[in-house]
Amino acid sequence: MYRRDTLPNGIRVITEAVPHVGSASIGFWIGAGSRWETPEEAGISHLLEHMLFKGTARRSARDIAEELDSVGGRLNAFTDKEATCYYAKVLGEHLPVAIDVLSDMLLNSVLNPDELDLEKNVIMEEIKQHEDDEEGLIHDIFAEKLWPDHPLGRSVIGKPETVSAVNPEILRNYLGNWYAPDRIIVAVAGHIDPDDVVDRVANAFGDYTAPSQPIPINPLLPVSGKYLIPRETEQVNLVIGSQAPAHQSEERYALACMDVAFGGGMSSRLFQEIRENRGLAYSIGSYFTLYNEGGQYCVYAGTSMETMEEVVRIVREESQRLCDDGLTEVELRRAKNQIKGSMLMELEGMSNRMSRLGKTELYFGRVVTVEEVVQEIEAVTPEQVQDVARKVLDGPLTLTAIGPFEEGVTKEA
Repeated sequence: MYRRDTLPNGIRVITEAVPHVGSASIGFWIGAGSRWETPEEAGISHLLEHMLFKGTARRSARDIAEELDSVGGRLNAFTDKEATCYYAKVLGEHLPVAIDVLSDMLLNSVLNPDELDLEKNVIMEEIKQHEDDEEGLIHDIFAEKLWPDHPLGRSVIGKPETVSAVNPEILRNYLGNWYAPDRIIVAVAGHIDPDDVVDRVANAFGDYTAPSQPIPINPLLPVSGKYLIPRETEQVNLVIGSQAPAHQSEERYALACMDVAFGGGMSSRLFQEIRENRGLAYSIGSYFTLYNEGGQYCVYAGTSMETMEEVVRIVREESQRLCDDGLTEVELRRAKNQIKGSMLMELEGMSNRMSRLGKTELYFGRVVTVEEVVQEIEAVTPEQVQDVARKVLDGPLTLTAIGPFEEGVTKEA
């Protein structure tokens, strides 16, 4: 059973009590990510996330790590383009420890200059590691080429020159501007007492205030093209795709069904045609990522230099076939069953339940129930899938690839 409480200062506390489990997962979701950084601030959201683990007025970095370890818990965080989340998983009886540590990190981090210098070096190494990982890097390059003049096109991790320029004062200003109470969501699921959770969060954050910043919304202007990045690699890693509907769009359910049938699983058209029937790739699949202003729909493949053009050709042919003919009733039913089965199995984990609470509150201002999602998925028609396929795939596409090309190529796709 879900419960939603709003503290007087605007912090939202979303809880789901699951009495039959022994664990509890908690996430402090902040509606702030790389999406709202200026070009000069690129990477500051991610850097701040790291720094909140580096000590508070009453805990050292080691104390923070040891306090959750000592009760068998796990503590971590991540930064995305539209959110930052600090989370922990513990036994239900140790949830007060997790609330205390996480709230201390958000409210009382000292942002020590020496620790900041050390963490900048850590992130510089992280950037180098990311640059060396062509399979992961190509997805960032795709976003950059699709949206070259928009912050959603920038990597969350930032650039060496912008990360190195950050000082404690810049971090404090960013923290004060973007970690306002009305942008904080505390999501908790598992073996919990909702009243106790709300009381503890209220005691920790009751006096916390900060002015809310207006959210800049800039239109997405996608760019199509073909971008080949030369690297001495054994394989070509490529992403081909285009802009997709926004997170709040009602088309997201039809898009999800389309994705599963087109490239989202072993029975999908792309997997069967490119890997099983022709043996052209080990990795082949599709995915979509949705944001407030729009999203992206992508097909990823890892293939040989000699077979790259054939793989791209098949993706285009299958895309056109999907736009022209849509899905069969059998494909659509299988896709619906896959989505429902995957979602329901994920709910067996408290971390996934917590994430659902935080994400749906973040994007919709309410908990979108599992029953509602199932109902919407079941209502998707073949015509709706074909309509969204035409919007996403029937037009100019953006292709990015990293591989042993003789020279980089940039041209219309």
